[in-house]
Amino acid sequence: MSLLLKGNTGDWEMVIGLEVHAQVISQAKLFSGAATAFGAEPNTQVSLVDAAMPGMLPVINEIAVEQAVRTGLGLKAQINLVSVFDRKNYFYADLPQGYQISQFSQPIVGEGTIILDLAGGESREVGITRIHLEQDAGKSLHDQHPSNTYIDLNRSGVTLMEIVSEPDMRSSEEAGAYLRKLRSIMRYLGTCDGNMEQGSLRCDANISVRHPGDELGTRCEIKNVNSIRFVQQAIEYEARRQIELIEEGGVVDQETRLFDSGNGTTRTMRSKEEAHDYRYFPDPDLLPLEITQDFVEGIRASLPELPDAKKDRFMADYGLAVEDAGLLAAERVTADFYEEVAKGRDPKLACNWVTGELFGVLNKSGKSIEESPVSAATLGGLIDLINDGTLSGRLAKDVFEAMVESGKEAAVVVEEKGLKQVSDASAIEAEVDKVLQDNGDKVAEYKAGKDKLFGFFVGQVMKATCGKANPGVVNEVLKKKLGG
Repeated sequence: MSLLLKGNTGDWEMVIGLEVHAQVISQAKLFSGAATAFGAEPNTQVSLVDAAMPGMLPVINEIAVEQAVRTGLGLKAQINLVSVFDRKNYFYADLPQGYQISQFSQPIVGEGTIILDLAGGESREVGITRIHLEQDAGKSLHDQHPSNTYIDLNRSGVTLMEIVSEPDMRSSEEAGAYLRKLRSIMRYLGTCDGNMEQGSLRCDANISVRHPGDELGTRCEIKNVNSIRFVQQAIEYEARRQIELIEEGGVVDQETRLFDSGNGTTRTMRSKEEAHDYRYFPDPDLLPLEITQDFVEGIRASLPELPDAKKDRFMADYGLAVEDAGLLAAERVTADFYEEVAKGRDPKLACNWVTGELFGVLNKSGKSIEESPVSAATLGGLIDLINDGTLSGRLAKDVFEAMVESGKEAAVVVEEKGLKQVSDASAIEAEVDKVLQDNGDKVAEYKAGKDKLFGFFVGQVMKATCGKANPGVVNEVLKKKLGG
């Protein structure tokens, strides 16, 4: 698929970089002991530090530092043993201090890489520029009163990792793949839950356009987009807007824009600030953050098997195709579910049932794999009944539907519904004789050379036995009866 966009003046190329704000999984905030649970009553999780009361001093949360280092290691990034917290000065109602404690010139994590999983099993590398730690702001509530805005400071001071990519992406699909992969890695690591609908993962998209080979164009930043689908829509719209503007003789202004998910458009929010507009300076209340190489190596030793390694292992050990392996490895809970189903069984058959029937049911019901009505153990039990000849593939699908509805194990459903596959050759032979007797004209046609009718006879026997006949035995008996 071409990554170029068509315009009146030729082909155009998107240049995309993403800034992702990932809320760190921690029981306390970055500089205070206040709780971080989602959904609490407004302003019930606010310490004196979070509310910026006079004389309150920040104290760094070691778990937050560990989580940033863990994320950096998961992205194969440089870990900086010395980093500095700065004050980023701006004024807004939900920022009590009048500044945000962040990192600017000396972040905790430097350059890294992430591998995108693209359609058709293709992959490509995108650079990570940096990861820095910072406080989240509070939240402005505009829907609580007809004319007033309310402020909830529960989120104020919660730890954020800002993960900044290089401008290496060239399509909305690549941006979507980047966000999915980044979220997957952080979930594997246990550093961010990635729940965009709860605001724990938010994305700013930087977009510019150019003719291939030209210098970089002027970029616009689309701020705080809260779903992968909306990020892709915003990129598509913004790229088209910039192309049309330039081709009509206009100039793209560097600015911050908002995405309106209702009509799929972006609109101006404010002119884009440069770093000097924030008047960064080192926070006088915080010493430089110094960590040791032993601290880093201790975290490295505790890292789990990550998605790329798991995908490679699924291909090597289970013989799975690259797309199936990538699909199953994308989320840790899905990978664990699959491995339990596949244990001691045909891994490709297990893959087919997980990615086919099970995913179909989950997608239809809007459930996650953690909410699956069929456990890994019970799905494995169903596959066992296929392997030992109790069920045909067709009957197994009927049994699976009943398992989804009832929550019962496969063997129980088979017993209750009398769905055991018939493999007795004499019983099947009797059904075959009846089918051939009832379709003498078709038998004559088959023997005259119309070989395709063999499938018709198989279908009639299966119909007569309500799908219970063992297809392999049916084929053998038919070949014998039909003379070949």
